[in-house]
Amino acid sequence: MSHPHPELQKPPRLPKNGLRVVGLGGLGEIGRNMTVFEHHGKLLIVDCGVLFPEEHQPGIDVILPDFSWIRDRLDSVVGLVLTHGHEDHIGGVPYLLRERADIPVIGSRLTLALIREKLKEHRIVPKLHEVAEGDRKPYGPFDLEFLAVNHSIPDGLAVGIRTSAGTVLHTGDFKMDQFPLDRRITDLRGFARLGEEGVDLFLTDSTNAEVPGFTMSERDLAPAIEQVFRTAPRRIIVSSFASHVHRIQQVLDTSHAHGRKVAFVGRSMVRNMGVAQELGYLKVPKGLIVPLDQLEKLPAHKATLVCTGSQGEPMAALARMANRDHKIRVGEGDTILMASSAVPGNENAISGLINNLSRWGAQVVHKGNAKVHVSGHASAGELVYCYNIVKPRNVMPVHGEWRHLKANADLAVATGVPEDHVVIAEDGVVVDLVDGHAKIVGKVRAGNVYVDAQTVGGATEATLKDRRTLAEEGVVTVLAIVDADTGTLADPPDFLVRGFVHEPNAFDPAVQVIEKTLARAAAEGIGDPQQLEQMLSREIGRWAHRAFRRSPLIIPLVIDA
Repeated sequence: MSHPHPELQKPPRLPKNGLRVVGLGGLGEIGRNMTVFEHHGKLLIVDCGVLFPEEHQPGIDVILPDFSWIRDRLDSVVGLVLTHGHEDHIGGVPYLLRERADIPVIGSRLTLALIREKLKEHRIVPKLHEVAEGDRKPYGPFDLEFLAVNHSIPDGLAVGIRTSAGTVLHTGDFKMDQFPLDRRITDLRGFARLGEEGVDLFLTDSTNAEVPGFTMSERDLAPAIEQVFRTAPRRIIVSSFASHVHRIQQVLDTSHAHGRKVAFVGRSMVRNMGVAQELGYLKVPKGLIVPLDQLEKLPAHKATLVCTGSQGEPMAALARMANRDHKIRVGEGDTILMASSAVPGNENAISGLINNLSRWGAQVVHKGNAKVHVSGHASAGELVYCYNIVKPRNVMPVHGEWRHLKANADLAVATGVPEDHVVIAEDGVVVDLVDGHAKIVGKVRAGNVYVDAQTVGGATEATLKDRRTLAEEGVVTVLAIVDADTGTLADPPDFLVRGFVHEPNAFDPAVQVIEKTLARAAAEGIGDPQQLEQMLSREIGRWAHRAFRRSPLIIPLVIDA
């Protein structure tokens, strides 16, 4: 099994009839999925998503894949295939199209409708190419075939990529629900047919590779949802991902059966469900959905609200209700149905949300106490099943953290794929398929690109380190007025302290440190204020750490007297 090595260098030139595969996101993390295929001088991109920031990345809105490896070759991109409409697969598209607006964006009806809405906000009019399962179309040297896959959003596609170097099958995000609500099952016959023809490289979704058995069917949630509607005395507030059309369909059907009206709350929920309804993916009984202000006039036992915020996001509707910062006042007798699982890293936020909602007297039904969520990803049993019907020559697990990729690789080996034909790659690792064998040949830059309000790529790891220091250690500004001729203090320095706990005279001993540092600078002939500030920052920082066991951010300001 080939693993990436830290000492990997720039990849060599791609052999004439080789196929190069580089994951720029989604390998070693859950999110910002993006894979680039290179063949005969042309590039094909599959997905371009975002990653949501964690607690140690303060002030960041989303994290993008790093486009630097392809930036000077964007003219060679023949197409961008979107496997489905989730943010971790389409959220980065506006930022890529800002750099070249006419890249053909290839996807299914619903996926393209969602991306079109998203791009409106960015004022970009894309070149959209709609495809459906069963379609086969060439884009440059890549001959693409699209296959239906079942996932937690309708209209997901896997993509078969035929090239003269071999055939690739990329599953996108998928599971094998045998009883999906829209009757559109993962096309295992198509997978098997490609397998018969010969799949040289199989890229498979690893998110649930550690989970044994088979993922439950979406239909199996019906009894739990039904029970909530049968027993809830007052309003029911359902929170879900704003894209989970099937889950929301079940909620609408059950509401209708129990004589409740429904209102959508939250911008993304209203927008996405409008799109889904318009295109016929969401089937809404006549008169069921009403505007929120109309719903509020109905008796409480006749009302269902469907809102965003199942991940505890501070700005989403549910968190604002929990914090009493929303016009909907959650109270005694209300039932909150949290119909989704925790995205890794959000567990604390969700736990806090459940506590706050319970505090107002609401009954909270969630994955921990009822069967109200099933995953959108294939478990180990389904993955093994796929390996056995596709019989791939090489396997490259995608979409997951290291442990998920490793678990998926182990499954491939267990079904008989030779170990040296299973590649575990992380973001930026270059995999070449040459003469039927996939192996790691190098690494390209694939760091985190931070979006901070309107700025893309402005914030760096250093910025975040400063922000964490400000949050955890505080900041000390030192104002030193220095006599330009003698290089000594003209006045006692001022210390302005924020977020750093101290006694009133705690910084008196630092005056000596400043005097010593200035004397040393004068002796070495250093008079440049910027250099003096750097020296002072270092020396005061060392002193503060010795004195207080703390490392506040030190900002010295040297002013010539």
